[in-house]
Formats: sequence, C-alpha cells, structure tokens
Amino acid sequence: MSTMLDLKTAATESGVAAADDTSGHLANTEIYIDPEMEKRVMRKFDYYMLPQFAVLPFVLFLDRSNIGNARVFGFEESLHFKGNDFGNVNTIFYASYVVFEIPWVMALKRWGANVIIPISFVCWSLVTLGTGFVQNFGQTVALRVLLGVFEAGLFPGLTFLISTIYSREAQAMRVAILYAAGCLSGAFGGLIAYGIQTMGEQRGLEAWRWLFIIEGSISVVLCGIAWFTLPKNAEVAWFLTPEEREMMQKRKMRDILYKGDDEFSWNYAKMAFKDVQIYLAAACAFASSIPLFGLANFMPTIIRGLGYTSYQANYLTIPIYLFSTMTLYTGAWLSDRYRRRALIAVCGTLPVILGYAILLGTDNVGAGYFAMYMCAGGIYIYNTVLYTWLANNLKPDYKRSVGIPLFASLSNISGTVSSQIYPSADGPRYIMGSAVSMGMEVVALMGTVAIYFLLRSRNMKKQKLINEGATTNEKDGDKALDFEYIL
Repeated sequence: MSTMLDLKTAATESGVAAADDTSGHLANTEIYIDPEMEKRVMRKFDYYMLPQFAVLPFVLFLDRSNIGNARVFGFEESLHFKGNDFGNVNTIFYASYVVFEIPWVMALKRWGANVIIPISFVCWSLVTLGTGFVQNFGQTVALRVLLGVFEAGLFPGLTFLISTIYSREAQAMRVAILYAAGCLSGAFGGLIAYGIQTMGEQRGLEAWRWLFIIEGSISVVLCGIAWFTLPKNAEVAWFLTPEEREMMQKRKMRDILYKGDDEFSWNYAKMAFKDVQIYLAAACAFASSIPLFGLANFMPTIIRGLGYTSYQANYLTIPIYLFSTMTLYTGAWLSDRYRRRALIAVCGTLPVILGYAILLGTDNVGAGYFAMYMCAGGIYIYNTVLYTWLANNLKPDYKRSVGIPLFASLSNISGTVSSQIYPSADGPRYIMGSAVSMGMEVVALMGTVAIYFLLRSRNMKKQKLINEGATTNEKDGDKALDFEYIL
C-alpha cells in the first residue's frame, strides 16, 4: 500500500530526487550530509544555546511573577491599592502582552534573534527595575503595560527559534527547557523573595521595592550579554566553523519541504490566520493558561490562604516548583521518545483537575498543600507539549513565524481572566479561583481530543489521495500532500 512517503517516487519521476528524513517529510537526496557531522553540530547548538534557553526565560518569569511575591509583604498596602486593583494591574499587563507577540516574532525572523531578543530583554529588565520606584496605582499600571510590550516576543520567539534549529522529534525537550525555567524561577523567586523580605527596610525603601530593584538589575546584566551570545539564525551561528555553516545551509535545503524557504509572502500569514488548527490549539492554551498564570501570580497568596504565614508562603513554593520541573522533563522526554503529543498532553490535564477538586472539596491544610503539587505538576507538562505540538505541525517557517505568536497571543488573553479570579475578598480559600481553573482544565482536555481528531482526519484524507495515485492535492505548507502531521 502506498504511503505519504511514497511520494518520493513521484518526485523522482518529475526530475527531483527525494528521500525520507527523520522528521517524516521529504528531503532532497542530491544533498548529502555527513550524519556524524550533523550530530556534532546539533550537540554544539545544545552546548551554546540550551543554557541561554534556560537563563533568559528564567529571568523573564522571575521579573513577571515577582509581583506575586511582593504582594504578600506589603506591595498593595504601600501603594494604597483598593478593591481589586492588584488583579487589574495584572490584567493590563496581559492586554499589552498579547498585542505585540506577532510583531516581535516576525521581526525576529526578519532581522535575527541576536538583534530582536536582546532589545526586548534589556528593555523589560529596565522596566522591572523601575517598578521598584513606583508611588501609586497609575505608575504601576504604566510600567506593567511596558513590561507586557517588551516581554511579548520572548517565549514565542524562542519557540520559533527552536523550531528552525531542531527536528520535530527533538523539539519538546528543548521547549521544556523554557517552561522548566519558569518552574525554577518560581522556586528561586520564592527563595529570593524570602531572603529580601528578611532584609526589612533598607535605605528608606521597603523590602518589596528591593525585590524589583535587585532582580531588575541582575536581569539587565544577564540579558545584555545576549547581544553577544545569540546567533542571528541557525545557518550563520557565530560558533560554527565555515564547514559547519555550509552543512547547516545544506541541511536547510534538505529540509525545505518541512520548513520552507526564506522568501517572504503575505500568503503565509494568510495561511496562518485561516488555519483552524491554530485556533483550536489557542483555545486549549487559553483554557490551560488560566490555572498556569493563576499559579504563577497567586501561588504565595493561595498557600497563605491555607493557613501559613507570609514568610512560609514564599519558601513553601520552592519544593512545588522543583517537583513540577521534574515532572515536566519526564513528560517532554516521553513525548519526544514516542512521538505522542496528544496522549502526553491529556495525561498532563488529569492531575490538575484532581488537584483543584481537592482544593474545592476540603479546607485541610495538608491536603491543600498536596493539591498544589498536583496542579503545578501537570500544568507545565500540558502547556509544553501543546506549544511543541503546534510548532511541529506548521509549515513553512514564515507561516510558523505568524502561527506561533498568533497562537500565543490568543492564549495569553487568559492572563486577563486569571488576574481577576483571586480577588482579596475571596480569601482565604479562593473558591472561585479554584473552580474556574478546574473548569478550564477540563476544557483544555476536551480541546486536545478535538485537535487530535482534526489532524488525524487530515492525515487520513492525504493518505486516501496517495492510495488513489495522487501526487499533489494542490495545497501548500503543512496541508500539502507531502507533509504528515505528528499526533
């Protein structure tokens, strides 16, 4: 029986020799690449890039979520917040965040990671530092808007960069590093906040102000280094030898059926905006990001509501984030190893649903704290695999450069919801926050099943055409006959 990969026969008959590569797409056999050299170069990318994929998101999540740590030791009282002002401050951050994701990633594709990412990094670090000097609600809102503008491109930008370097089967573990950085930043954020809180007032400034000043100053230095360490793109990376750069150029030509070429066309943007796969994935990510952002911004508040002190609330987040880092890597490894994105994603939603059910069903302190492990342990797995799954199934690069941030911007609208579901009046148990989070995780579970059947249906329709002898379905990108979706 014919398969999608049997299209190489038709390609050969038309004058283009083709063969399979490990990503499940067609490749030109006229281009020979030494497999040992390719492995060596990929290890080189891991050596130079993975530390940056860890450090940069680490400081991003640290600078984004430190407002949650600041809240438990006087941030609201010092700035005379009223009602749900704290939730509104977080909402306005996401409102600006979602608007700028697509422009940042398209700029990255156009001008290179070595220019665009450091610009956004240094600017948001300066904004974080400036937050330590705000005096009222209005100033806080203004800086959170700017923080959203400058942070917007990092996560989808780095995910896009990973998708241009690594094969589809190797991407989940790399994307997991971005989310693991978020987990670890939560752990270290709690530790740093606890240490700064013990400083008390220094030089006339409250402890929460020092939290922003110290973390912002560190971020400026770390992010500034990215000017010199990030490559423009995979083919001209500064750490490659001329021979290795030539090999990467050949590799790009070999993989052109999956990744596409560098010739821009607005048609690629239209393809992204018209693809229902992106909107389904965004709906799932919207739902799952409500508990994700809720935990990132309110975990110390939730733990304090269980009956712990403000000091305890900060350092008790540390083991939760360490546990979620371990489960995240396990899930990402299984997803890459067995090429099963949907199954691992579904498994990630189940402990989250159960964890919030426990928070809703009992006010027992120990059970509530255990439930936080279940929630954090599943949330990061799900979002990592979903992000990777979408990146795997978009072609070519320019469609991906629009599709990934479009997905991210739509899903990050959830930040405006998550910021409102833990009002101070709902303490100490925050029933509404747990109920909404559990319900949204159920939606994410059902949406994942829908994506699976959508992509499975597309693969089956292509396979039917191939079995009937077709060599083309007159479609472009990932919808073309030669592309097989990862399930």
